[in-house]
Amino acid sequence: MIGILKFENHQTQTASIFKRINFKITEMAKSQALLVAALCFSGLIGLAYSYDFLIEGDAYCDTCRAMFPTKVSQPIPNAVVKLICKSRENGTVTYSAETKTDVNGKYTIEVLGDHEEEICETNVPESTVDDCKQVVPGRDYARVVLTHNNGIVSKTRLANSLGFLKKEPLAVCPEILKELGLLPTVKVAP
Repeated sequence: MIGILKFENHQTQTASIFKRINFKITEMAKSQALLVAALCFSGLIGLAYSYDFLIEGDAYCDTCRAMFPTKVSQPIPNAVVKLICKSRENGTVTYSAETKTDVNGKYTIEVLGDHEEEICETNVPESTVDDCKQVVPGRDYARVVLTHNNGIVSKTRLANSLGFLKKEPLAVCPEILKELGLLPTVKVAP
């Protein structure tokens, strides 16, 4: 009789263990199914907010009036940056977008669509830095190629820096220009 009780008790314990294992497996399966469903749903949301290209660039104040960024150039924060794409044939605007620079003068613009047959340029119409309002000639816009039909695999396009000139160069500028092997002063007519 004792042998039968031990056997039945052993069966009860074994059944109890299997129930707990089954419960854990069932809970894990439910958790995994929920995780897979969440990932699929988030992927669909990502498609709704997807972009074709991402333009990255910056706007700076040329504190040395050197006509290019130097190590003492300063960012232009909170400035409006515009992207305008125009038809090559008649110059009509086909696409536009707008953003602002961050505190470091950097910006990103998300672009929808392929613009192979268009000329696309970014520009900063106006500087937000009071004593740095004059546009650097040739740095007032940056042309950006926005097509997948050019061999560039990445969606990210890097735009040239957009610059403005400080009214008076900083005192340290002659030394900086000498370090670069350039003339100690560069004068730009106002």
